[in-house]
Amino acid sequence: MPEPFEETLRQRLEAVRAQGLWRSLRPVDQRSASVLETGGHRLVSFAGNDYLGLSLHPAVLEAAVRAVYDWGAGSAASRLISGSLAVHHQLEETLAEFLGTEAALGFSTGHAAATGTIPALVGPGDVVIVDRLVHACCVDAARLSGAKLRVFRHNDLDDLDRILRWASGLSRNDSGGPRVLVVTESVFSMDGDSTPLAELVELKDHHGAWLMLDEAHSTGVMGPEGRGLAAQLGLGGRIEIRMGTLGKALGASGGFIAGSRALIDLLVNRARSFIFSTAPVPAAAAAATAALELMMTQDGELARHQLRLASAAGARVVHRAFPEPLGSASSEGSVGHILPVRVGDEAAAVALADRLRAAGVWVPAIRYPSVARGAARLRLTFSAAHTAVDLDCLEEAFNQACIQTPPNLSADAA
Repeated sequence: MPEPFEETLRQRLEAVRAQGLWRSLRPVDQRSASVLETGGHRLVSFAGNDYLGLSLHPAVLEAAVRAVYDWGAGSAASRLISGSLAVHHQLEETLAEFLGTEAALGFSTGHAAATGTIPALVGPGDVVIVDRLVHACCVDAARLSGAKLRVFRHNDLDDLDRILRWASGLSRNDSGGPRVLVVTESVFSMDGDSTPLAELVELKDHHGAWLMLDEAHSTGVMGPEGRGLAAQLGLGGRIEIRMGTLGKALGASGGFIAGSRALIDLLVNRARSFIFSTAPVPAAAAAATAALELMMTQDGELARHQLRLASAAGARVVHRAFPEPLGSASSEGSVGHILPVRVGDEAAAVALADRLRAAGVWVPAIRYPSVARGAARLRLTFSAAHTAVDLDCLEEAFNQACIQTPPNLSADAA
């Protein structure tokens, strides 16, 4: 007889605890620009992705509220039924203009953007090649597509070249392939380093592959007017698929794909996460549009400047607490808004995060499956909303927490 359902769940949860991987939801009762209140405690947060502080910007809030009254709390249907509201089209037109592409398409989440797009472009007999540290949604999407999945060592173009040469020798499939899709990120979410994009673009062009670039952590932060790493390097026109999120520097929620009109038309017809999902809520689309418009103003430039100042000051604080030699993560071209402190052991990372929280700051412990086993770390993220007082609180918290800190920690400047 099979084990009772609840007993099976209990045993699996015990295994999670034993591995130091237990997670639970911690309700946030209130939040301001850089402070969270939870369980009666006030904590300065270095845990969010609201890099420019736009989620609470008056213009963004006003756009969201106005959209609720104009369009309702929800969109009432999928985009292909009756939910393709003018507010969604305005967002997509603004995104395309902002990124310099022919068209763009919004999704309910960044995860949905990946899982809809990759299977729409490739399938059995094709090849998807991903950087080892690419976001889990892209790995999930590659597996869902049925294509052969290969992984290259992080930012290792020699290893990527080896796999591309292997793929070019595969037998052609019914569609004349194999199609080969390379997937990487502008700024990696857990390490904060940047991809060697110019060299990677040359390599994929040499082998006739396509490139999908996830700009989730660079949109709004890097490049002219926050248009991302591709725009910073003048490579936007050579990248087939641009992916991004509306829920980080733009302060709203949702994801998007930008590229040619043919790409977007194909996704409208083939991306299952788009076809079979209720359209994103109007307030999120309106808020993201307002944030994009802010990006191109003096307010946007000021926010990016403040983010750079906060990131540099935060890195100095962390490096005073952890003066060991820096790790191997490359920071060339990135802003430094993501800063990992490598701990290694999962339980030690959780213990250090708990001590920091007791000292008044919220810094998450990142563990498997977000990172590899034995590669746990604290992940600090900085925002334009962080003040000098917030950074003083961070330094004091590290001073208190590090009295009991386990050895062999290192901070990687992002």
